[in-house]
Amino acid sequence: MSSGRPGTGPEGEGLTVAQYLLSVHMIEGEPAPAPEVMEQAYRDVDAFNKELQASGAWVFAGGLHPPTTATVVRYQDGDVVTTDGPFAETKEHLGGFWVVKAPDLDAALALAGRASRACQRPVEVRPFQDVPED
Repeated sequence: MSSGRPGTGPEGEGLTVAQYLLSVHMIEGEPAPAPEVMEQAYRDVDAFNKELQASGAWVFAGGLHPPTTATVVRYQDGDVVTTDGPFAETKEHLGGFWVVKAPDLDAALALAGRASRACQRPVEVRPFQDVPED
């Protein structure tokens, strides 16, 4: 019987490792943290990244420029159309992310808790869709 959670298989089978997106959410217009708070967050994120790499959970990570630097590309009526700015007009936006490997959702949530503590921002966890093997 499968638990239905990403990264778990039927009873009797070993656990597989799934990939999860841990996305850091920023809110436009929030007061900027004091420089010493930001410096500590950078140190904490760097330490978290090193822990992920050492544990084998690291796949990829990156910080993003502000949404004002975004360009949306859309295929529409036979043409490719580009527009400046973010896809959605909102105060909340993606500020950075990690792609991690974890045996199950609970392990990914534990990593996200550590990530949120390090970057001092909310972190959303989403599993990648399973890719069928050939």
